[in-house]
Amino acid sequence: MYKDGQIYFGNAGDKSVCIIPKMANRHGLIAGATGTGKTTTVKTVAESFSEAGVPVFIADVKGDLSGIAVAGDREGASAHPVNFWDVYGEKGMPLRTTISEMGPMLLARILGLNQTQSDILTIIFKIADDEGLLLIDTKDLRSMLSYVSENAAKYSPVYGNIAKASITTIIRSVITLESEGGELFFGEPAIDIREWFTIDPSGKGMIQLLDCQRLIQNPTMYSTLLLWMLSEIYETLPEVGDMPKPKMVFFFDEAHMLFDNANKALLDKIEQIVKLIRSKGVGIFFITQSPKDIPNGVLAQLGNKIQHALHAYTPAEQKNIKAAADSFRENPDFKTVDVLQELKIGEALVSVLDEEGIPSMVERTQVMLPISSMKPIDDAGRDMMIKSSVLYVKYYESVDRDSAYEFLLRLGMEQEEAARAAAEEAAAAKEAAKAEAEAAKAAEKAKAAAEKEAAAAKAAAEKAAAKEAEAKAKAKAKEEAAKTAAKKRAVKSVGNSVAGTVGREVGKTVGSSMGGKFGKTLGGNLGAALGRGIIGTFLK
Repeated sequence: MYKDGQIYFGNAGDKSVCIIPKMANRHGLIAGATGTGKTTTVKTVAESFSEAGVPVFIADVKGDLSGIAVAGDREGASAHPVNFWDVYGEKGMPLRTTISEMGPMLLARILGLNQTQSDILTIIFKIADDEGLLLIDTKDLRSMLSYVSENAAKYSPVYGNIAKASITTIIRSVITLESEGGELFFGEPAIDIREWFTIDPSGKGMIQLLDCQRLIQNPTMYSTLLLWMLSEIYETLPEVGDMPKPKMVFFFDEAHMLFDNANKALLDKIEQIVKLIRSKGVGIFFITQSPKDIPNGVLAQLGNKIQHALHAYTPAEQKNIKAAADSFRENPDFKTVDVLQELKIGEALVSVLDEEGIPSMVERTQVMLPISSMKPIDDAGRDMMIKSSVLYVKYYESVDRDSAYEFLLRLGMEQEEAARAAAEEAAAAKEAAKAEAEAAKAAEKAKAAAEKEAAAAKAAAEKAAAKEAEAKAKAKAKEEAAKTAAKKRAVKSVGNSVAGTVGREVGKTVGSSMGGKFGKTLGGNLGAALGRGIIGTFLK
């Protein structure tokens, strides 16, 4: 309960045991074996902070803390304002973040990558940032991984060697994460943690209850989610130093999972956040079975300790109990190491910080019962509270806005279209070249045919001309021959006439001298015939 400005949660005899609110940002530890009362203590302390007007976050691993939203059945019982959350959206509003906000270091842990693969994932984030591509959900990450793999030759000279085999391994890990429901956690709207720092109208701090019953089945994702929350708060909130009471208190159950299989870089980051987040006005309570589950560097930052019973059945367990006892400021009234094994259910050894920040002497404390219901809320009540939350409308439905996946999908389609157009253009050019070659060939053939035809026409013309010339020559020769024959005939006729006349006269003369009139006649006829014969001989 919250009384007189103090967080009361138990009694040591007749003395009330409380946490001073302004010292709550020095963090705390609630430890103890299974069944010793840790859950009751978490509930009592958390609802006390809520009553003090301090917002609270609780990771509910077993599902038995939801009753904090319902009043108990004892005197003075009271309910507390609760927002229910669930990564898978089954028992609360979906709790989401984006791939970019998670960052490569924490994402590499979720994916179980080795150092080389983690370095390549960091390069992928850097390329996405340089290219202005949003990594919101897992399909964005897969698309980016495939894109870089396909263009490794382009990016390797700038960002270093990018092994395709490592990218293939990362893609397989992303697909495995999706099969386990991880794609539900990465998306939008991403949670704005600043909306958790609120109080209800009655002045109670709002309790953000994350149901982790399914999430805890993936310990790495569970622990990385809690670490991301711390990182997000550290990066989001301004420095405020010490305040009269914290701005918010976180309760992380199964805290040992934060540190299991964490490399040195991650452990250093956790320790740094735990050290520095107090200046943001935030307190963290780690809940686990034994203090040994917490690294010494972190354990040293936990000023308020509530230690339930521990059991020791082996020498190693005895050693752990002694170490836990030695972490308390000794009380002369009892031996801490002995009492630690004698504590009953609901009892705890408690040491808190005083006004000066000095740990108080350890007290054997009976933790008070919570004033809310000890039973989990029923499904109908939970569903009603989920839907009545002012944050329900904002976060219940997922939003898939334009990001790396959509951009790279369009880019791929554009590249395919460009390749198709180039192929079509090349094919068209090839066809054009082929048509041009065929046209040239046809033109050459036509030219040859035309030349052949022209040659044949010329030859025919020449032959016709020769024939015509020959005909003309023959006609001319015939004409000449006819003229010559005519001339000859004329000459002959004239010659005959002349020769006949001359011969007749000569014959007459000769015949007269020979024989009178008869001789004259005969001589004339003979002379004419002879004259014509002689002339004809010359005129042939």
